[in-house]
Amino acid sequence: MHAIARSESETLVKQDPRVGSHRDGRKSAAVTTSPTARVALAAARACSFPVARTAVQARLLPCATLTLVLLVACDGEAGARGAFSAAIAMKVERHAHTATLLPNGTALVVGGISGFALSSAERYNPASGKFTLAGTLAVARYSHTATLLPTGKVLVVGGADGSFDSMIFISTAELYDPASGTFTATGSMNAVRLSHTATLLPSGKVLIAGGYRGFDASSSAELYDPESGSFVATGSMSEARGAHTATLLRSGKVLIAGGNSGLDASSSAELYDPESGSFIATGIMTTTKMSHTATLLSNGKVLLAGGLSGLNISSSAELYDPERGVFVVAGAMGVIREGHTATLLPDGKVLLAGGVDSSAELYDPVSGTFTPTGSMTTERRSHTATLLLNRKVLVAGGGGDSSAELYY
Repeated sequence: MHAIARSESETLVKQDPRVGSHRDGRKSAAVTTSPTARVALAAARACSFPVARTAVQARLLPCATLTLVLLVACDGEAGARGAFSAAIAMKVERHAHTATLLPNGTALVVGGISGFALSSAERYNPASGKFTLAGTLAVARYSHTATLLPTGKVLVVGGADGSFDSMIFISTAELYDPASGTFTATGSMNAVRLSHTATLLPSGKVLIAGGYRGFDASSSAELYDPESGSFVATGSMSEARGAHTATLLRSGKVLIAGGNSGLDASSSAELYDPESGSFIATGIMTTTKMSHTATLLSNGKVLLAGGLSGLNISSSAELYDPERGVFVVAGAMGVIREGHTATLLPDGKVLLAGGVDSSAELYDPVSGTFTPTGSMTTERRSHTATLLLNRKVLVAGGGGDSSAELYY
């Protein structure tokens, strides 16, 4: 068991000891039994593994927020896509971790949970096809964020330490230096956050928004300045959100959509304007969503897919049009998904994988349709999917073991 460091800014939350587990991800969740249980379920199910049934019959494992960096290969592999193949496993079993593509083409995997929060990190090298250990976090964490900075370092923020029976929400942050392979402490946030979002702005600063601070969510936001290594408060969102999405638009504004305030999923959305430091309302989604995915398409629109709508896992999808500020229905996936991944591919399609099973599908922005593609080698939830420079997608963790695979 990890030794758990606590500070005055950290909050200890004891979860209901009656919580158990269930793996059948295809059925919808039951209504919770009390307002307190309802809030606990919503917070813990920000993205969970396995899927919860009721507030007193599920052990809930929140998932990590994935920072995806898309780099186009100069001379990658061409040809048809559609198959997954097993890769050499990670050194450590993990889910609710993060995976970040580094400038040298390796992928940094950080933290997560396997019974207890993990402080380990490892790097995947596409050339050798192997994972190697890559330093140790000062504070073990899961459901955190990891953001590649212009300096090439990776900012790791927030999350929780401990286990799911005794969660310690944290406000600390650390920087990973690929050159030295080490983590060093940087400034702490002004609030504890779990299942929040972190978005790199054109200025080089990072917008940290919302997240859970216990069994309720926060509406606050702050900016991390890499030059000073400090966090400063910025405008607050119009409502509290956790398990929401944040997408940097071509305009430089950030689309914040859906999430959970502690009671139920939301259909509202807002835009953060870095110039004014404020949030302003934009269109309303066609359905409530939390623990969904949001992907910026090559045409500038944003695809939002899956997640929870009410207490049911959803297959719905919609598009946000920044020019009109509206959401429109974009068909439906072939499978309900929550705790899945969505990866923009070089051809402009989006790979949606896992969540409730091992299936995967492709969204084509041209035809506006979802079509099945090859299935993963195992069921995955709260995993990561990282587009590599060789145009393959590295899928890691989330399957109850340390396995990884590649999508071609």
